[in-house]
Amino acid sequence: MNIGQASRASGVSAKMIRYYEEIGLLRPANRTDANYREYAAREINELRFVKRGRSLGFSMAEIAQLLTLWRNRDRPSREVKAIADRHVADLDARIAEMQAMADTLRHLSQCCAGDGRPECPILTDMAESLL
Repeated sequence: MNIGQASRASGVSAKMIRYYEEIGLLRPANRTDANYREYAAREINELRFVKRGRSLGFSMAEIAQLLTLWRNRDRPSREVKAIADRHVADLDARIAEMQAMADTLRHLSQCCAGDGRPECPILTDMAESLL
C-alpha cells in the first residue's frame, strides 16, 4: 500500500510517517519502480505500535527502545518493564507537580475577591516570584 493508505490503516499522518523514517525510528519503506513508498503489514503494525506508544506518553527515544525490543523476539521482558516503570515514575512525578500547581491556583483563586478592586492575590503571588 502507498503512504496515504498506510496513513489511513495506521492512524498516523503521512507527514509523521515520513518524519519517523527520516529520524530513523522506522526503517525506510521499500520503493516502487516509480519511487513511491510501499508499505506492508509489518510497517503498518510498527506505525500502530508507535502511535500507541505516543498515546501512552512515551518519548521518541523510549519508543525507539521499545520498538527495537518488540522487533526482537528473544528480548528479555525485564528491559521492557524497566522502560515502562521509569515512564510511570516520570508520569507520577509530573502528575504530583501539576496537582500542586492546581492546589496553589485553587487557593489563590479562593483568596481573590474577583470584584472591581485592583487587589488580587493571584497577581501578587506571581509578581513575588519575580523577586
